[in-house]
Amino acid sequence: MNLKDIKFDEKGLVPVVVQDAENGQVLMVAYANQEALEKTLETKRGHFWSRSRNKLWEKGEESENFQEVKDFFLDCDGDTVLILVNQRGVACHTGKRSCFFTNAKGENQSATSFGFGRTDKTLEEVYQVIEDRKRNPREVSYVSGLFSEGLDRILKKVGEEAGETIIAAKNKSKEEIIYEVADLWFHTLITLAYFGIRPEDIYKEFGKRLGKSKESYRLNESE
Repeated sequence: MNLKDIKFDEKGLVPVVVQDAENGQVLMVAYANQEALEKTLETKRGHFWSRSRNKLWEKGEESENFQEVKDFFLDCDGDTVLILVNQRGVACHTGKRSCFFTNAKGENQSATSFGFGRTDKTLEEVYQVIEDRKRNPREVSYVSGLFSEGLDRILKKVGEEAGETIIAAKNKSKEEIIYEVADLWFHTLITLAYFGIRPEDIYKEFGKRLGKSKESYRLNESE
């Protein structure tokens, strides 16, 4: 794309719509000048122009909620940019995933994620909360408490929840299995966050394995 095709306004800015590359959720709208767009294309991370601070900024430079840019589009009039990103953490400074979380009735409702309808939390959303508790410890937070107690305590909880999942399965109780697996996944996510491993890293590993023959799909003997 030639940035000369973009119609910047009289202040040299163009609105940028930021959308989740995975589920289509609109995360935020910001402004960018030519330098910010050049940085975005060069680094593959979202860069914008702050009108309040009158300076170039990278999304996540303070919060570490970086945006990995997956695609870049210009609208038909050439005066609006759309970028698709993999959002690390949350997009909104309020701690919400999306800056759009109030509907026409004034109710708290996040902008729609597409692909399939649901009202529950995804692993990514739970992981974002865990990451926040790691970066910003709270005295009354269970997750912050686990991080402060260290890796051994976190791993002990994973072991406990794995055992309880086995017991639930032996009991052949679907309700118990669902409850215990949720606990197991939750504490596994805490383990991932401890090492800075994100859910998408696990998804990529699954992607490498899917479609392989039985002979090439080899797991460790311990598994």
